[in-house]
Amino acid sequence: MKGFVRSNLDFSLCGLNCALCPMRLGAYCPGCGGGAGNQSCSIAKCSLEHNRIEYCFLCTEYPCSKYKGAEEYDSFITHQNQLKDLRRAQEIGMEAYNEELLRKRGILDLLLSEYNDGRRKTFFCVAVNLLSLEGLESTINNLLESTSKETLTVKQKSECAVELLKELASDQNIIIKLRKKPSGD
Repeated sequence: MKGFVRSNLDFSLCGLNCALCPMRLGAYCPGCGGGAGNQSCSIAKCSLEHNRIEYCFLCTEYPCSKYKGAEEYDSFITHQNQLKDLRRAQEIGMEAYNEELLRKRGILDLLLSEYNDGRRKTFFCVAVNLLSLEGLESTINNLLESTSKETLTVKQKSECAVELLKELASDQNIIIKLRKKPSGD
C-alpha cells in the first residue's frame, strides 16, 4: 500500500508472524509495509488513518470488527494464533516478543536447511508458528540428538523431524495444518 512503511517486517501490524511465513521466506512477499510487492491491505489503510500505529493493539479501538473471524481460516500463513500473538506481544513488549520470534525463526531455519526433503516447507512453517517455543526447543534438542548418531538421508531426517513435531503437536492438542476457507464462501 502506497505510503505504508513499517520498521518491523517480522511481525505484522495485525499479528501474523511474517518471519515464519513461506511466502516471505521464498521472497514472494516483503512483509507488511516492506516496499515493492506490498499488497493493499484494509488494516494497513486503517493504520494510516490512525496515526500510523505500528501494531493494532496500540489502537484505542482494538480489537475492532476487522478481527471478527480473523483466526477462522488461514492464508499461506496460519492465522490460528493471530490474536494470541498480539496479546503476547502486548503483554511482554515488542522487544521480548521479537526475541522469541527470532528464536523460532532459528528453529525454522535449522529445519529447512537440515531436515527438509523438499516437501516440508509449509509443514515446518506452520509447526513452528503454532507450537510453543519451549516445546520446540526441547523437540529440536531431541531431534539433533537422535539424528546426529547415525548417517541418515535427508528423507529419513525429515521423517524423524515430522514425527517428533507431530508428537509435540499432539501433546499440545494442535493440528499442524493450514485451514483453507471452503470454496464458495
